[in-house]
Amino acid sequence: MSHRPSSGLAAVSTALLAMSRHLEVRDVLKTIVASARELLDAEYAALGVPDDHGGFAQFVVDGVSDEQWRAIGPLPRQHGILAAMLRDAKPERLADVRKDPRFEGWPSAHPDMSDFLGLPIKDGDETIGALFLANKRCPAPAGGCGFTEDDEELLSILAQHAAIALTNARLYERSRELTIAEERSRLAHELHDAVSQKLFSLRLTAQAAARLVDRDPVRAKGELRQVAALAAEAADELRAAVVELRPAALDEDGLVNTLRTQIQVLDRAHTARVTFDSCGVRALPAAQEEALLRVAQEALHNALRHSGAELVAVSLARRGQGAVLSVTDDGKGFEPRSVRRAGRHLGLVSMRDRASGVGGTLTVESAPGKGTTIEMEVPGG
Repeated sequence: MSHRPSSGLAAVSTALLAMSRHLEVRDVLKTIVASARELLDAEYAALGVPDDHGGFAQFVVDGVSDEQWRAIGPLPRQHGILAAMLRDAKPERLADVRKDPRFEGWPSAHPDMSDFLGLPIKDGDETIGALFLANKRCPAPAGGCGFTEDDEELLSILAQHAAIALTNARLYERSRELTIAEERSRLAHELHDAVSQKLFSLRLTAQAAARLVDRDPVRAKGELRQVAALAAEAADELRAAVVELRPAALDEDGLVNTLRTQIQVLDRAHTARVTFDSCGVRALPAAQEEALLRVAQEALHNALRHSGAELVAVSLARRGQGAVLSVTDDGKGFEPRSVRRAGRHLGLVSMRDRASGVGGTLTVESAPGKGTTIEMEVPGG
């Protein structure tokens, strides 16, 4: 790297920082590919994550337009140079990939490639991906490859850190899947308890009304009104559970739209008025957006099911580079100090864990008879 130490190291540093900012596997893959292509000044770059069936579970490209990519067709199989990199776990630097005896051609819509540099991405002894570049933009020496030993060294550094970033992203996604499973288990338990109690009361009240209908019609009418009220409460519990169990559309809709949609449904499903307001919020790191959404859901759950509130107001506003979420209700409130002594009451420990897990803070303001405000702030990125 002696011919470009400053620019090369600065570019590597920029690439590594970019990779560390993402937690979603797909985002990490895209960042690795774009960073490698820019770092080594190549026309094309790609990264494939192998599956267990001779193909690729994920395959990300940079330098190819969406139209070109659609025209190319299905994802490549593990054959030719790609298979060699995955099998032998060693770098490949070729003056012309088309002349290599292992080359097996490509689809007609595939861009033409000549000089080639590829490296496996390894996590210990396991090869978890194949990263390759094609068509170095600077002129290649006569009969030689445009990619140099220095390029290979730079890409090797990038590949080592790419392995760390990709492994961390996978661990994060697995952790999130476990969290979602835990959330669904919690909701299923709550749904079973709440609705079972309502339906049990509903059955007893209906039986009482049936016994009274002949000898005391007035009392029977009262019992039937109670049946109607219990049925409405059970329907509310079911609607609220469906809203919480429905997968959040963060990836497609963003935090603001996802919150707005869920709050509109809650407003229709409950007798309490539920409002939402947002101001100047910009996109946040995925982990922070998910944490904000989960805390909002937990706070809304508490307010609508336990506080007896008539109004629940949710707001999301920009604060510096980050954002602040506020959930305020006019319900019966509680004494925060006694809640802290009681441990996990109202899920506050869970909400604090979510906030601290993304570098944020959670504050709770409440008093008996004076409602509750839960505020969470995240730093952005």
